[in-house]
Amino acid sequence: MKAVYAEKNEIHVGERPEPILKDGEVLVRIQAASVNRRDLYTPNRLAKDAAPLILGSDATGIIEQVSADIESWQVGDEVIINPSLRWFDNTPAPPEDFEILSLPDQGTFAEKIVISAEQIERKPDYLSTEEAATIGIAPLTGYRALFTKGQLQKGQTVFIPGGSSGVATFMIQFAKNIGARVITSSRSEEKREKVRQLGVDLVIDTAEDWNAALQHETVDLVIDSVGAATFNRSLAVLKKGGTLVTFGATTADETTINLRDFFYGQYTLHGTTMGSREEFRACLSFMEAHHIRPIVEQTYAIEHATQAFQQLQESTQFGKIVLTM
Repeated sequence: MKAVYAEKNEIHVGERPEPILKDGEVLVRIQAASVNRRDLYTPNRLAKDAAPLILGSDATGIIEQVSADIESWQVGDEVIINPSLRWFDNTPAPPEDFEILSLPDQGTFAEKIVISAEQIERKPDYLSTEEAATIGIAPLTGYRALFTKGQLQKGQTVFIPGGSSGVATFMIQFAKNIGARVITSSRSEEKREKVRQLGVDLVIDTAEDWNAALQHETVDLVIDSVGAATFNRSLAVLKKGGTLVTFGATTADETTINLRDFFYGQYTLHGTTMGSREEFRACLSFMEAHHIRPIVEQTYAIEHATQAFQQLQESTQFGKIVLTM
């Protein structure tokens, strides 16, 4: 079968063996899958002599086979993949055996995948195939960051630096649909205009002075996924007693913090990543109730996966990038 895989720290598009169904699993013919930043990093996390690994964590498709011990799914069911493996209940941190699909398991950038029946959910009818392919890492991460960790409420103000990312475009829609005030930033005027169309209340230039731009705002919550480049800038615009949630480090992993300013400010800091199946299902229900549609910037055939990765690497996209099989 055709697949996108990592081997010897390089990305390849070619043929891989078809997966074999085992007890407790279903075989899904993948129709579309979305690209995440972890797909860029995974090849370099593998040992040089590691076996080829199919990339990809998110996908939607149709069940082609069901193991004999599974009664809850049938051939022909349209499903989406939950990439948060073995994390079922909403707990403060994932269980010890938690993994994200694709490393060490084979991922979704292939024509077929076998996966535990516990890791699939029904595809929402109102979403297109390409839209459904994005329901995985991005919305789950954003939902947990906003609501489980950030405890965002109607009438509060949330600041989401870097509003054009896949996760951010979900979070903006989530926050607006509960009646929160949403502020975001972008370096690009074109992207600032696009986030305005999503309904944000205020968008600022990432390069400008945030303290000056937000001096009349009371920011209850900041969701920062950029990392070192924005962490202290984010903290500086947060109200005293406010909450900062961080889940990404696209600029750098390490930063410094003035502890005295932090404890005098009575701030709360939460780290988060991914989320549980309980939250995944809550996120799906929330999206369906509010008819939230993912933002798909570009779709590529699987044969052109390297172009999709290049676009993501350059951060020129607004929203999500999708591969079709």
